[in-house]
Amino acid sequence: MTSAEGRAMPSRPRTRHPGAALAMVAVLGLTATACSGGAAASAAPDTVRIVITDEPPTLEPCDASLTSTGVVVRSNITEPLAERNPTTGDLEPLLATSWSQTAPTTWTFRLREGVTFSDGAPFDSAAAAFAVDRAVNGTIGCDVEGYVFGDTDLELATPDPLTLQVTTPEPDPILPLKLSFVEMVAPSTDPTGKVREPVGTGPYAIGAWEAGTRLVLERNPTYWGEAPAFARADYQWRDDPTVRAAMVVNDEADLATGLGPEDGAGELGVSYPNNETTALRIQADQPPLDDMRVRRAVSLSIDREGIVRALFNGDAQPAAQLVPDGVVGFNPDLTPDPFDVERARQLVDEARADGVPVDTPIRFIARSGMFPRIEQVVQAIAYQLGEAGLTTGIEMMDTAEQNSYQQRPFPEGAGPYLLMIQHGNQSGDASNSVEQYLRSDGYQSSWGTPELDALIDRAQGQAGDARQEAFGQLFAQEPESVHQYAYIAHMRGILARSPRLAYEPNSATGDEMRLAEMSPIPGGRP
Repeated sequence: MTSAEGRAMPSRPRTRHPGAALAMVAVLGLTATACSGGAAASAAPDTVRIVITDEPPTLEPCDASLTSTGVVVRSNITEPLAERNPTTGDLEPLLATSWSQTAPTTWTFRLREGVTFSDGAPFDSAAAAFAVDRAVNGTIGCDVEGYVFGDTDLELATPDPLTLQVTTPEPDPILPLKLSFVEMVAPSTDPTGKVREPVGTGPYAIGAWEAGTRLVLERNPTYWGEAPAFARADYQWRDDPTVRAAMVVNDEADLATGLGPEDGAGELGVSYPNNETTALRIQADQPPLDDMRVRRAVSLSIDREGIVRALFNGDAQPAAQLVPDGVVGFNPDLTPDPFDVERARQLVDEARADGVPVDTPIRFIARSGMFPRIEQVVQAIAYQLGEAGLTTGIEMMDTAEQNSYQQRPFPEGAGPYLLMIQHGNQSGDASNSVEQYLRSDGYQSSWGTPELDALIDRAQGQAGDARQEAFGQLFAQEPESVHQYAYIAHMRGILARSPRLAYEPNSATGDEMRLAEMSPIPGGRP
């Protein structure tokens, strides 16, 4: 078996001391009372009760990059050919038992025998080819096409029922890793439109979805692997993190996601690395943000160390690049921009003197519940942008509305805006991050240059140490030549876990929660 994986050696970016900006956060701080706000499912021993931040907008597997979709569907309802081990970083067999590069542009996958979809259809090479073609070559606008494959189309061949051959236009040393983001769906799935309730090969299938109330997954009796410990999973959603925490404390739920240290989980709170990086994406094609000096001023206005200390309780790390330590391409020599409002103001004044319309109001868009205390973080940054001479208006949106500003095609006539993003690299390789976020026409990129695109092309064609070096150079170059992002922090996640539940979160938990890794502890503690 061939696995194109690797990890950078651990290192820590260096940071400057914070300024006085975060003193005003105390005025902006919010307090909340923990109350459940509604009845929850009773503690049936064969049911795990999970409360998440918001209702999934869809369970379409090719859109599993959406956090609220991925945490439910990925590796629970549907499965990929291979799955990355979040602890070791290794790519491990799942629906494919092995794979090898049989020609410069062709990878051959041997599929697992005896697997069926939950509707009884067999999983074979024709089904796998259908799922890949639908997600990558189709016209339905799958997220996985944009953020992993871009404009690349794949040629698919099925020499026999258990062999799938995938050919790329150019050699791709990490194609198996990319295909691990493609969830296999049944051949009965609509090939020309997205579906709300998918059929997969996973350990669970959709039992009931009461819109606005709860979603229930039932154990798949035909699952090819070991039966999961819980017969069902009951998902609910609450937008208030203190409510989510209280539901676990009050035994109304077994697991609550998206918490902060102040949300009341107490000894039931569990902190874990989640591979997420927060940043401001600067819509760099719109004045005044199309001026490099203004973009630099935005970054210099962020008190990263102060935000981490005061709003993340120290449970994060100031960021200088899009990916965290442990991802191939992470550059240990980069340091975050300093917090320097005076220099930011000078840059804004210089731009104004040259006729740049720096007084134009800039929209500051963020998604409610993206991470704990996001409202206070946005307010603190907006305050400092004002100190630097820029005018911003905060707009908090839900997932669907915010995604319309984050993913191409961007809304026409939106004007200049800063967009709070949170990117989680679960692949362990920078390729997927730079393809969608840094390429000039990337799925979630607003700006770029032919020179940076050329660096991306070169890095993606490398392997081993050369790949690490090439991506590291790319991350060093982007702030100098493009500066599309003002990076904020590499995050950690917090969840609340009931004493009756055995589950260890890991770096993948923010994007997926594998129910098969959960088991009950009757009357006990993990």
